[in-house]
Amino acid sequence: MQRIFEVDPWHLISHQLDDKSKLLQESLTSIGNGYMGMRGMFAEDYSGTTHAGIYIGGVWFPDRTVVGWWKNGYPEYFGKVINAVNFAKVNFWLNDEKVDLAKNQISDFTLDLDMQHGELRRQFTVTKGTARVQITITRFVSIVQKELFVLHYNFRNLGQAPVKLQIDSALDGNVYNQDANYHEQFWQVKSRQQSMTAGLLVAKTKPNPFATPRYTTAMHMTNATTLTPQATPETNQQVVNRFNGELAVGATTDFEKRVIVTTSRDYADQQAVIAAAKKISQQVAQQTYTELETAQQQAWTVRWQQADIKINGDTAAQQGIRFNLFQLFSTYYGEDNRLNIGPKGFTGEKYGGATYWDTEAFALPLYLAVAPTTVSEHLLEYRYNQLPGAVHNAQAQGLQGALFPMVTFNGIESHNEWEITFEEIHRNGTIAYAIYNYTNYTGDETYLREKGIDVLVGIARFWADRVHFSQRKQQYMIHGVTGPNEYENNVNNNWYTNLLARWTLQYTLASLPKTTTAKQTKLAVSTAEKAQWQDIIDHMYLPEDEKLGIFEQQDTYLDKDIQPVTAIPAAQRPINQHWSWDKILRSPYIKQADVLQGIWYFIDQFSPAVKQRNFDFYEPLTVHESSLSPSVHAILAADLHYEAKAVEMYQRTARLDLDNYNNDTNDGLHITSMTGSWLAIVQGFAGMRVRDGQLHFAPFLPQDWQSYQFQINFRGHLLNIEVTKTGTTVNLQSGSALTIDLDGQQLELNSGKPFVD
Repeated sequence: MQRIFEVDPWHLISHQLDDKSKLLQESLTSIGNGYMGMRGMFAEDYSGTTHAGIYIGGVWFPDRTVVGWWKNGYPEYFGKVINAVNFAKVNFWLNDEKVDLAKNQISDFTLDLDMQHGELRRQFTVTKGTARVQITITRFVSIVQKELFVLHYNFRNLGQAPVKLQIDSALDGNVYNQDANYHEQFWQVKSRQQSMTAGLLVAKTKPNPFATPRYTTAMHMTNATTLTPQATPETNQQVVNRFNGELAVGATTDFEKRVIVTTSRDYADQQAVIAAAKKISQQVAQQTYTELETAQQQAWTVRWQQADIKINGDTAAQQGIRFNLFQLFSTYYGEDNRLNIGPKGFTGEKYGGATYWDTEAFALPLYLAVAPTTVSEHLLEYRYNQLPGAVHNAQAQGLQGALFPMVTFNGIESHNEWEITFEEIHRNGTIAYAIYNYTNYTGDETYLREKGIDVLVGIARFWADRVHFSQRKQQYMIHGVTGPNEYENNVNNNWYTNLLARWTLQYTLASLPKTTTAKQTKLAVSTAEKAQWQDIIDHMYLPEDEKLGIFEQQDTYLDKDIQPVTAIPAAQRPINQHWSWDKILRSPYIKQADVLQGIWYFIDQFSPAVKQRNFDFYEPLTVHESSLSPSVHAILAADLHYEAKAVEMYQRTARLDLDNYNNDTNDGLHITSMTGSWLAIVQGFAGMRVRDGQLHFAPFLPQDWQSYQFQINFRGHLLNIEVTKTGTTVNLQSGSALTIDLDGQQLELNSGKPFVD
């Protein structure tokens, strides 16, 4: 664990400028608005350790897959997020000496991520000879105007003599990727325009054989209250506006930079991208900085009013849940159904910025409850729109139906590791489960009937072709897979994968009669095909050990040398950073919930005894080296009344990045797993379930907490639930009368009349 920020309910505050923790600091102070975002790097050049990353949603690069031994079915290309033009760049000089926070004498340093208002602030004092200047910097990416980035500086002369001040504001196209392609450039500067107080730079991705190149335009407008704009020499890859002046003793001056970013995702060509940037900049120019900042703060207030979770008695837990919600909403709020939630969001380049199965499994339940319904609908439409790509993926494997990708930007699989591309096919079941989850929560079958059924049939046809029938056991099996536990590859009959395959076939058969005759005719699921699906359902092999009374993770798992995680020396944790891959694969240790993932999905279908035996067996073998792991264990522990374990797992998922649990946050945050803290509280501590269309709660209060409070949207009703040491209060804040189940008691709620247990 590594904690570098103070514990505060609404802020990440540090007074330390430590180069050793600079990358972690940058990750944790990332900001975004769903359209674009950036790490918390300094806008100024910094000669120490830094990863200056700016990323734009949906702007990526397909690169040819290169492997030593090509295998049929490999994706032709793999996708990667690309570091965008550095439009945040600002440098300044005091008495003709450039300020570099890695080298200069810095005092009174404060870094503050204000999660309540969506702003990142810095303040520090620079001493250079006789000059002593305090600099206060505020930045935000607007959630009101998606193309807008704002950067505001205030300079105050604290010395005893006037100070000469120079500021250079740049749009810099000389950028590199720092993850999969070290020091590789993807942008070519195509056009530059410059005036004394504004500039525009157009860049185009370098040619590739797999996709149309993208244009992006960054246009900045600069303004200094007392400084004079100066002409600057032209460079091939930058546009620079320079301001010079003198700062009298005790005087202050402000400098503001506004940037508009447009891309060819939204506009037809280079000229249209430029025209759009200029038009939006003219609109934004009508507002003052104070007006822009106020609008940003008010928009974040609205989001928090719907989604905030309040914890009384544990400030670290409170900070953790708010940090996770802030970063989630900074990454995705559903405005664009062409976008999805990358595991690192806008905070780094690892995982290529692509979409994984994490969204359907872990993010959808949260967005269903705390955001407008359109947000969840867009997540589902994202997959529906990419159904042709899923069909292509299946065909590339020589299979029928649809195989949704493990990693993608456009529906085509773009992961080049064989155990992922070919084997981790359980993701297909989670895509189907998301349709069920949405329909079960909202009670609205419109999407299922009109679009979801196409996805379900495609996935069902894949499973029906992927299974094989064992003549020896007279059962259907699925060989050669990797389950959610990625610390075992190429296994046979992973219980979770087989369970989801069987369930998908069941759900698809049950859903077909709900569609129109025309839709059923178009899908052309024959009587023989339905009979085949039913036969697979009836005879699917699910490995189980009767003696232990548990579901076996996969064939031969129990033949391993089963020892608990406590047998691993502390100096060898995490094992993925200390052991060879061969040793990990031979070990019994589980990266993340596997069998328990399936039990979580269908938590009401298993008896308490079955859940307990499986949890007691598998949790002690789990190293939780996936960010997705703790939340599942927290929910199941709470369901089993293992309250101490539930709280332990909540703390891990809530502060996974804030405390750098797995020593891997330097290269970016674990965005999709950040839903885990919400899931642990709402589905875990509060025991929220939807059964037969009714909302159920079975709350408990962690021993060290005084209370917790959250809100959810459910079928047109807004509910506020507060759990204290004396009981539970449920308040229907809007919507018609609603009957819920609270600890087995049927309650009829009416708006404005809270129920107090």
